[in-house]
Amino acid sequence: MGQPVAAAIAGVGASRQGKLPGESDLSLATAALLAALDDSGFGKDEIDGLLTMPGTTSPDPAKHYLRLGEHLGINPKIAGSLSMGGATAGALIQQAALAVAAGMADVVACVFGDAARTGGSRFSAASGSAISWGNWGMYGNAANSALGARRHMALYGTTSEQLGWVAVNGRRNAALNPEAVMREPITLADHQGSRMIVDPLRLLDCCLITDGGVALIVTSPERARDARNGGVGILGMGQGHTLQTLERKDWWYLPHQQDCVSRAYRMAGLSPAEIDVAQLYDNFTIAVLFWLEHAGFCAPGESGPFVEGGKRIALDGELPVNTAGGNLSESYMQGWLHVVEGVRQMRGQGGERQRRGAATCLVTGRGMTLNTSSCLILGAS
Repeated sequence: MGQPVAAAIAGVGASRQGKLPGESDLSLATAALLAALDDSGFGKDEIDGLLTMPGTTSPDPAKHYLRLGEHLGINPKIAGSLSMGGATAGALIQQAALAVAAGMADVVACVFGDAARTGGSRFSAASGSAISWGNWGMYGNAANSALGARRHMALYGTTSEQLGWVAVNGRRNAALNPEAVMREPITLADHQGSRMIVDPLRLLDCCLITDGGVALIVTSPERARDARNGGVGILGMGQGHTLQTLERKDWWYLPHQQDCVSRAYRMAGLSPAEIDVAQLYDNFTIAVLFWLEHAGFCAPGESGPFVEGGKRIALDGELPVNTAGGNLSESYMQGWLHVVEGVRQMRGQGGERQRRGAATCLVTGRGMTLNTSSCLILGAS
């Protein structure tokens, strides 16, 4: 068992989500941070750490934190920007937690904003994936996950219908979330009837592209107890990386995902059976199946039957998954809203989608060309 880091999340906030003409990554990040400050009850002048993730439409990603700090009039003790795709939210929160625990900062804001939908982003290989395989006809992130899905199907008999239950579950939860972009319920037949994007992934297997911003406030457990809505503890955290891409032997078994979750379990002193709710990164439905296996909720090859029918991953099931709708239905904020929902579940603020008695939440993220991953285990205060 490791030693939990002495840090907590004291505030969360998000801007409007969806298609937002006239907004920019800067305006959306600002709105999210102001919302997080309001949620925490802290003042802007209390922020002495600023960590940001540039959006896909940011004009100068390397200077993203400078632009936001200048805009808000913040001159922190520590600052920086990081881009690890869908693993970034977890990684930045980990950096913030370490800075607080080391005494380098007292109140760290972690912020993301993106105008991807109005900015026309398609997250294609040509627009910034870790490696471009256009010469081989492989474009975009859907192709990477499609390879893993097809391999999993060949090895274990996983079906498109089983993937569909992940989409149906996410939309069912989003229907209870007034802030979700896609709230109209879907059926398994709707999933099966949606057009093919990259075989075997259909339209309803794929995440949204949206505009929006998200922010979180990280501080010490002591200060978090005085926050407006209290604090949520960071019980465990971990990262995993596989920086080789072309040499990869298998596109479904991702050891770095298993590693990052194992490190978080070890720090928290918890096992999969002790997790009450999970926010699993779902840029594509197949990602949820991989996370269920890599996080130890089921054995390799058993994730298809685990999600089939949707009962085990439902709000009242064995393991509620993506209780706000996830990337597939709530909004594609590259995993940032997964952390926000984890915090709300730990506070008991989920409303109709609240898991009663939830005291632990696993949050995962993955990014780039499936090269990098992050994990947080949150605990109710």
